[in-house]
Amino acid sequence: MMLEDEHEGNGSLVGKSQQYLGEKQQANGKPVTNGKGEDSVKQEANGKCDMSRKILTMYSWQEIQRHNQEADQWLVINRKVYDVTDWAKRHPGGHRVLNHYAGEDATDVFRAMHLKLDIVKLYLEPLLIGELAPEEPSQERNKNVQSFFLQHDSGHLSVFTNSKWNHLMQKFLMSHLKGLSAKWWNNQHFQHHVKTNIYPKDPDIDVGPLFLVGDLQPVKYGKKKIKFIDYEKQHLYFYMVGIPLLVPLYFNIKSIQLMYLQRCWEDIAWVSSFYIRHFIMLGPFYGIFGTILLIYGVKFLESAWMIYVTQMSHIPMKMSREENRDWFSTQVLATCNIEQSFFNDWFTGHVNFQIEHHLFPTMPRHNYHKVAPLVRSLCAKHGLPYVSKPMLEAFGDIVRALKKSAALWRDAYYET
Repeated sequence: MMLEDEHEGNGSLVGKSQQYLGEKQQANGKPVTNGKGEDSVKQEANGKCDMSRKILTMYSWQEIQRHNQEADQWLVINRKVYDVTDWAKRHPGGHRVLNHYAGEDATDVFRAMHLKLDIVKLYLEPLLIGELAPEEPSQERNKNVQSFFLQHDSGHLSVFTNSKWNHLMQKFLMSHLKGLSAKWWNNQHFQHHVKTNIYPKDPDIDVGPLFLVGDLQPVKYGKKKIKFIDYEKQHLYFYMVGIPLLVPLYFNIKSIQLMYLQRCWEDIAWVSSFYIRHFIMLGPFYGIFGTILLIYGVKFLESAWMIYVTQMSHIPMKMSREENRDWFSTQVLATCNIEQSFFNDWFTGHVNFQIEHHLFPTMPRHNYHKVAPLVRSLCAKHGLPYVSKPMLEAFGDIVRALKKSAALWRDAYYET
């Protein structure tokens, strides 16, 4: 755990200036070598390799923040500037994840979401176009930052360290065992993790027109006189519609839609194997119709569990538009924990530590309780709420949050 202070700068545009890697600047602006050769320097990537020295353009945040569109995306990682415009469509986590950080510092989320940093850095090399000017702070000047940062302990990362093996296991677990497109799940879930409860960047809270959550969406619908459903009753039909149909209906429709529109043949094959396996194993006993009922009966039960376990930690928490907060604050304000107990740990699969799950998404879940005291103390030090509540209270907070959002919609809708 480390503290990192924000440095002040004068904000001038310095995109024209250049500096050699590995050099320092004197007060008069002349370069000073650091003892390494001027023609080449040693750099390590995937073991040991020598790379010729690159000349990097110096950029200010003013310049970088102009490149924040889908057709023109720059981002900053460890003070290095990368143009990810062409790479975005090939990004394994989906292009929207990169677009959400276009024009911003992505250092913390990059460290949190990538398992093998040395390997990922090899992919970054061709995208490198420059670095932040020396007088620029490490994060955007308008960043609402708490001036601290958690260093991810690589010793607690996932057991699957080989990227190809990880990819295969994900296809097997998500598509073959659960019958959903792994690519759709990645695109959806990664956005949720990198921009948690930020509207409209987090798809998990953009659930209109069926439900209106948070403070912003209900008011928006109300002022526009939108009433697809009687939203004042949403806390009631949440039980009748939201809980039972999320996985068997909504998830499956979205998964099929992505596979069809993007022609994801690999995912189509894996998902097909899910249904083929069930019909081979169960068809002789239950017939086609009985097998389908059994498949979706299990998904119905899974849906109820998933809704409670995930939404009790998010729906009652802060939802907002982009406030350009630091990574740590964003995750803590948008999530809450459920008190630890043997039953709670078992029932939730250890994601009752939802705050730690969001801060350390690649950490094995059974280790969350070990890092929780450190996170709690850091929150106390910087005045951030660390919310932990009993499970039954958390279940009730889902309904209370939906009723609150419904009241906001009603007030805005009937406002003269």
